[in-house]
Amino acid sequence: MNSLSIALDFLNQQATAKSLSKTLILSDILQTGLSPEELYKTVAELVANKNVQQIIGIGPEISAHAGKFSIEKKTFFDDTDDFLKSSFIREFRNEIILLKGSRAFHFEDISEKLELITHETILEVNLNALVDNLNYFRSKLRPETKMMCMVKAFAYGSGSVEVARTLQHHRCDYLAVAVADEGAELRREGIRIPIVVMNPEKGSFGMIFDNNLEPEIYSFRLLDAFIAAAEKLGVTDYPIHIKIDSGMHRLGFEPQDMEQLLTRLKTQSQVKVRSVFSHLSGSDEAKFDTFTKQQIKTFTDCTDQFSATFPHHIMRHILNSAGIERFPEYQFDMVRLGIGHYGISSLPEANLKQVCALKTIILQIKTVKAGETVGYSRKGVVATDKRIAVLPIGYADGFDRKLGNGVGEVLINGQRAKVIGNVCMDLIMIDVSNIDVNEGDQVEIFGDHLTISEVAGWLKTIPYEVLTSVSRRVKRVYFQE
Repeated sequence: MNSLSIALDFLNQQATAKSLSKTLILSDILQTGLSPEELYKTVAELVANKNVQQIIGIGPEISAHAGKFSIEKKTFFDDTDDFLKSSFIREFRNEIILLKGSRAFHFEDISEKLELITHETILEVNLNALVDNLNYFRSKLRPETKMMCMVKAFAYGSGSVEVARTLQHHRCDYLAVAVADEGAELRREGIRIPIVVMNPEKGSFGMIFDNNLEPEIYSFRLLDAFIAAAEKLGVTDYPIHIKIDSGMHRLGFEPQDMEQLLTRLKTQSQVKVRSVFSHLSGSDEAKFDTFTKQQIKTFTDCTDQFSATFPHHIMRHILNSAGIERFPEYQFDMVRLGIGHYGISSLPEANLKQVCALKTIILQIKTVKAGETVGYSRKGVVATDKRIAVLPIGYADGFDRKLGNGVGEVLINGQRAKVIGNVCMDLIMIDVSNIDVNEGDQVEIFGDHLTISEVAGWLKTIPYEVLTSVSRRVKRVYFQE
């Protein structure tokens, strides 16, 4: 019941944000310890209180207690197959649908059917897996250590608003975005927890103040400009986060800047340092451990000077996802979790869960005769007769062009199929000569069985790039139990 209540709250958030009506598809609820009379009376009251506009019940028990539900739009089926055979599956319009079902009812079949009706190519985002991964990293921390979660770059391609809502619900302490626009969007969508802007452009200062965002400050030029903007608005003690360059040599104040920086901060009242942080450049690889520890020492030396200068507590943080796993003894006051959210670990034994799955379907199957070619520039040369499947995904969706001509593979009905010919803007062709497939079958581009890391390996890149390359035109579908 608690799980259903939380899911209905999430449904309400999504419906309000998108101005959609609310539909609940609910199966029999098993093994509650309650009598059916008591259970479905409680469920019906909860559904009414959460202002659900339509309920579709699936299962003999919930169907037997249909009369307890007072909402006007209600329909009941004995099992999932009956529902899928009905006309309901194609009659949904302008509504958001919550699927809440016991495993025995195979609601994944409903989910797949709905996805195929709305969009042929989708990115599934499993919010339960995201939370499990969050808790895995949290388990390595002291109870008092805070956690900043990175939701920049559209939450690494998975959808910043939905991911931020989930992280906020699960007591994340801070969020971090790249630019102020991203933070402003989260504020408009009801995100209340502190948000750090990692690259605050001078032209975005007004947006930062208006939305109560907290900027990263990494240079004297930026510091002076932000102080001047705060002074013009009559703002005092505005929270900022100071970036130290401890050896990565990207953004940040150098260790030799500390005396001048501390003097500048002491002689003004417009901003107040909330945290000092740095970034590790090689925490995921053992061969860089000596350098990582040198970075941590440099950072500690710099932050000790802050502690000696200011009376208020200033948080310190340097660990990223890999750092949390490999150097938890240096967690300081806070850590920053990024790619670890999405199931990418620096430890081979870590049991992280894959959060994102990119899927599409087979549009068409055709036979290509020996000697013919497939795709642009006639790159896909066919030596023997082949069956070719065409998929509605291309480089405009994030399927990298370098995966063409046999480099990349996809998964269909449990079997691998290679890409044949060049990748097109909106389509790819794959060789299904030895696979039993039909038009409309679902295809995994990456997911539980074909990992993001494997795709990154084919491209000679990192999982970050694969995730963030998925175009916004690809529909995001969110799962939460």
